[in-house]
Amino acid sequence: MLVLTRKQGEKIRIGNNIVLTVVGVSDNQIKIGIDAPADVKILREEIYSKVKEHTVQATKMSNIQLDINKLKLNKVNDRNNDYS
Repeated sequence: MLVLTRKQGEKIRIGNNIVLTVVGVSDNQIKIGIDAPADVKILREEIYSKVKEHTVQATKMSNIQLDINKLKLNKVNDRNNDYS
């Protein structure tokens, strides 16, 4: 991890398209302005974690639904076969 010291109003550049600006500093809080292209997603860590968690859950549910659909298909196929 790169750790930099900046004062209020100073900037940090990431690549060619992203600029972080220290907008304000108080006792226990720093306000950072981010100038980045619209296609760059910027999320607070706690929001990113929730989005990731929901995505994993949705994927699991999607896989469960696919398995259930396969079972239904097999059941329909079994009904078409007369084993008596």
